[in-house]
Amino acid sequence: MGNSSRKGEGDEGEEGEGKDGEDPEEVQETKKEVEQEVEEELPLGVEELLESGDPVLDLSYRKFKRLPARVCGLMHLEKLYVCGNSLRTLPDAVAELQGLRTLALDFNKMEDVPPAVCQLTNLTRLYLGSNRLMSLPPELRNLQSLRCLWIESNYFQRFPRELYDLPHLKSLQIGDNRLKTLPPDLWRMEALRGLWLYGNRFSTFPKVLLRMESLEILDLDRNKISEFPSLKRLKALRLFSYDHNPVEEPPKVGEEVLVVGEGAAEFLEAREARKERLRKAAEKEAEELALAGEEPVIHGILKNSGSNSKQAANGVTTDDTEVKEEEPLVREDEDEGGAVEPPVTDYDGAELEYEEEGVEYETEELICEGEVFEYEGEDLEYEVSQMDYEYEDREELGDLGTQGERA
Repeated sequence: MGNSSRKGEGDEGEEGEGKDGEDPEEVQETKKEVEQEVEEELPLGVEELLESGDPVLDLSYRKFKRLPARVCGLMHLEKLYVCGNSLRTLPDAVAELQGLRTLALDFNKMEDVPPAVCQLTNLTRLYLGSNRLMSLPPELRNLQSLRCLWIESNYFQRFPRELYDLPHLKSLQIGDNRLKTLPPDLWRMEALRGLWLYGNRFSTFPKVLLRMESLEILDLDRNKISEFPSLKRLKALRLFSYDHNPVEEPPKVGEEVLVVGEGAAEFLEAREARKERLRKAAEKEAEELALAGEEPVIHGILKNSGSNSKQAANGVTTDDTEVKEEEPLVREDEDEGGAVEPPVTDYDGAELEYEEEGVEYETEELICEGEVFEYEGEDLEYEVSQMDYEYEDREELGDLGTQGERA
């Protein structure tokens, strides 16, 4: 614009006619004709790509200085890769590609984000790395669906606050820039899960990162940070990279965090060894508890209740579980000769009382230490004192007749 204004001052007549007349349109038409002539000489294989109908179009490293105009008419495109060319901008017609979800413009010569890009409201991934960007336009907030933005290897000296207006941004790659600090309200980017800050100019750890508890990946490689705080408060963190910083040991992190950097290998080995020791100790303790819990299986008259807690309180033994009573009905005592007396239980012959009717026992067995005692009928006679059985608070008896037969 500066050159055109100076030309207007030096030659007002011709330039005035050029501005008010039809000359500018002719110039535009001439440019279009030139572009069309250039497009006719597409690199080998590009013609087939443009006609393939594939939703993914890769025109990377084709030495384009401008995007072929035909691309703007491919409304079916979902992914467009034009990395590694010499593009300085994109034609406005790119905004018509509303089906685009991924746009890769890495390794070009762009000094500004093309305005047409900010109109692609369905973009979820945008790659602008290795260009000449120093800032982002306010219109970038139009990309409300954006989840992944890579702007590494540019010339950002300040963190672009325009990113605050992208509520779904999860992955931000802003490494290899010239950042020295981060804004204190960066925590507002609550959706961020991965943040790459490697290759910048941080001399101290940005404290605002400690408030970003949703971060899963944090990369601070190749900075000048000499001390790291404890990162244990970042509960979601799974990968922390701090390589090539002047620190002597890794920071404190959670047990599940993978760390990469000076001394990280030794740290991880020690942590794994500690986990292994704890695991073996837990296994040994479990084995000891299992051995201590082994007792002879005692099957007596089944006591049925409506809950496991009542069964445990009454010392009930079922087919699948064994519950130890505080005062067992049958005890094992050794006499002087070391022989074990068979368990003896007296019963006064009274009928068993239940709250519900229809319970009949035809034959029951008392089993202990492999011995079986059978009785038939109503009278049970034992050598020791009588014991009365009373069953109270029965809520669910189930099929007691069947259980009695199984016992």
